[in-house]
Amino acid sequence: MRKGMRAVAGLLAALAATTLVTACGDQAPPGPDWCPTVPGHQVDCGVQSRPLVADRPELGTVAVSYALIRRGKLDAPAAGTIAPNPGGPGVPLIAHAAQATQLSAQLLDDHDLLLIDPRGTGLSSPLDCGADEAGYELGTREYQQNTVARCAEQLGERAVGYTSAATADDFDAIRERLGIPKLVLYGISYGTYLMPIYAERHPDHVQSIILSGAYSADFDLLSRPNAEAVSLALQRICDRSRACDGATAVADLRTVAQRLATQPLVITGQHPLQLDEGKLATLAFEVASTNVGADPQQPTLMGTLPAALHAAANGDDTALRQWAEHAGAEPTAENIDLFITVACNDYPNLWSRQSAVPERIQQYRNGLAAGQDGLGAFSAEGFSAGLRDGGDACIRWPAFTRSQPGHPRAALPNVPVLVMSGDLDAITPDANGQRVAAEFPQATFLSVPNTGHVPDLEPSGCVAGIVSRFVRTGATGPTSCVESIPPIAVTPVPR
Repeated sequence: MRKGMRAVAGLLAALAATTLVTACGDQAPPGPDWCPTVPGHQVDCGVQSRPLVADRPELGTVAVSYALIRRGKLDAPAAGTIAPNPGGPGVPLIAHAAQATQLSAQLLDDHDLLLIDPRGTGLSSPLDCGADEAGYELGTREYQQNTVARCAEQLGERAVGYTSAATADDFDAIRERLGIPKLVLYGISYGTYLMPIYAERHPDHVQSIILSGAYSADFDLLSRPNAEAVSLALQRICDRSRACDGATAVADLRTVAQRLATQPLVITGQHPLQLDEGKLATLAFEVASTNVGADPQQPTLMGTLPAALHAAANGDDTALRQWAEHAGAEPTAENIDLFITVACNDYPNLWSRQSAVPERIQQYRNGLAAGQDGLGAFSAEGFSAGLRDGGDACIRWPAFTRSQPGHPRAALPNVPVLVMSGDLDAITPDANGQRVAAEFPQATFLSVPNTGHVPDLEPSGCVAGIVSRFVRTGATGPTSCVESIPPIAVTPVPR
């Protein structure tokens, strides 16, 4: 998950513990009770009918639902309208109105909050092409490729309607319907991919941008920064906690990854999986990065990984089996059908979309062979096999669309931009966040120590305060509070 969804599940779950939402209203399907009620705020809900594909009326329409949470002080004009997207692709937002409100709580006295379920999710004509979430996540690469092929076959030409560009245009149609002059774009994880597309397509309607857990549309096709970030995260948590030795942890990861490449472990339990190098990569960079720093004192998958790797490197797989079983049971929050569709439509690959599948396979293998360096403790084959939205997962997806190109700097609006990364995040590591910040004429990059994917989860209020100041002023103000965010708990490793 180069772009991340699990963080959204963790973010929403963490915030849900502190907020309460009920429902009422009768303005759109699936029934009279879908419009959320947020205590202390007026909420206006509606549905915008949109063409599935522009200029292709025969392919039908989608109903895009929204909820506008009005500012607390209605006797004055709104200082701005915040439009968040929590990631995926495939994560709905309206059902999590309370959590989104909590995330923006410091701003809702004078800012409105616009929640939109992206097309294909939640209340916006949810997509169903027959994919199984747990099966796709934990299944073999062959299973994933077959799932992708079946999804494409079921959708046919309708698949072309599910792109980030189409979603961005939906957002702007709702903005126009509501008479909102400009939006404060708040992208989290995949939202950091979506919101720059909105900004490029609708630059005159952007007030400012926050990108949390960010990566560039022009990303490395082998995801080498992600692979290296796993090793960097292990080194950092060991050095800061003094519970382990960073160099040893990285060496243990390399030893275990090489063994699993030829001798996979069969993990039983509620969520069985075959733990080979690819699945280790998935769990180590994707799952273990998520929610890190949300509660620094509690055990996390990242904090327990060095001890599990050290034991496995020395012949005892017990802890690694337990770690993998726990990691495989972590929840996600996305519509997996839309995740597959947008990923396969939008993201570039190591092969030409115009090539037949056998040619694609050879092009992919050539790309791997040319990119064996810069992958930390992993091989190119192993790490690429761990990318659920990359590697060769989409190799059987037809050429419905062209990949989304990078954003020319001149095409992006000259507005204040804040890009944040957790320095323990391997899903959207610092290197990718810095690359995103460089795309904008006016951007600030902030690396938040001791946090993973995404830094908004840290509980001290430091990051929330920085975001609030940025939205109000266009500047971060002092950021030294991030230096006080404590290291995460790490299971001690015998030396």
